[in-house]
Amino acid sequence: MSEPRAALFDIDGTLVDSVYTHVAAWRQAFAESDLTLPHWEIHRRIGEDGALLVSELIEVATGDTGSDDLESRLSDAHDRAYTERSSQLTVLPGARELVREAKRLNMRVVLATSAPDHELALLRELLDVDDLVDAVTSGADVDTAKPDSTIVGIALDRAGVRAADAVMIGDATWDFVAASDRGVPGIGVLTGGVGRGELLQAGAGAVYRDAAEVVASGILDSGDRR
Repeated sequence: MSEPRAALFDIDGTLVDSVYTHVAAWRQAFAESDLTLPHWEIHRRIGEDGALLVSELIEVATGDTGSDDLESRLSDAHDRAYTERSSQLTVLPGARELVREAKRLNMRVVLATSAPDHELALLRELLDVDDLVDAVTSGADVDTAKPDSTIVGIALDRAGVRAADAVMIGDATWDFVAASDRGVPGIGVLTGGVGRGELLQAGAGAVYRDAAEVVASGILDSGDRR
């Protein structure tokens, strides 16, 4: 009997077009505290652990490390702004089809995200693939999110597979830094706005335009992901 295989799916920017919604929400959050940030500084950190993201952006905006009170205020403001924009979220091309393809290939499907539970609920409702999902991770499972690899380890445990028998599908460098640390090969997509070269350098073995192109490539079936 062959070893089980698993597809570990990042969601934000990979399956759901949400990266720029996060960028706008963070920019509004900082503006409410009279802090100005260029969009690109925010964008390059989307997908990173939330506490690290806030701390780094405060330093960019102020030249200082900030305070716990400011970090909390900014995070709360982001959550409000993101929720207000939730109607803008859309499923990315080929996202549902890619999840279905993984299931057709008898892979265990894991939504391997560190999104907080309230965001994850919105994303899962929009994706509407829960009947195909074998396991889910969320921000509640870890103290520190990607690029820390703990969330990938949890995803592997919940899928019941070895690292070599899984593949991480993501859009951000953080996805592949975390996956590589656990020995999990990766497939990148460009739908999060990160360049092909950066994704490859971070550890992705192959990069495609979007989930639809991943399906068309047949790479999940070939097993050649490095």
